[in-house]
Amino acid sequence: MSKSKQKGTAAETAVVRYLQEHGFPYAERRALHGNLDKGDITGCGPIVFEVKDHAKITIPAWLKELEEEVINAKAQAGAVVAKKRGTLKVGEWYAIMPVSALVKLLKEAGY
Repeated sequence: MSKSKQKGTAAETAVVRYLQEHGFPYAERRALHGNLDKGDITGCGPIVFEVKDHAKITIPAWLKELEEEVINAKAQAGAVVAKKRGTLKVGEWYAIMPVSALVKLLKEAGY
């Protein structure tokens, strides 16, 4: 396994553990689906997660990838979870999503 793949797997596993420890017991890493990628993590209701552990932050490209994964997974929304440099604490990492997806989730939650 390449060093890049190892970093990605470690970050995904850390996010899954965090989600499980914070009320999402069915969170799990998703198997690769090639060109029909459905995100890295599932099991959190109608949301999929794409996890990134990169030195360079490329939000536009990440959100484009996420948009395709949300469609492929038939999910309601998705978020990119980007590892924050200098910390292994997943709760301090960044969650990135389009504002429209955030508003949709807030409305569905009754706000």
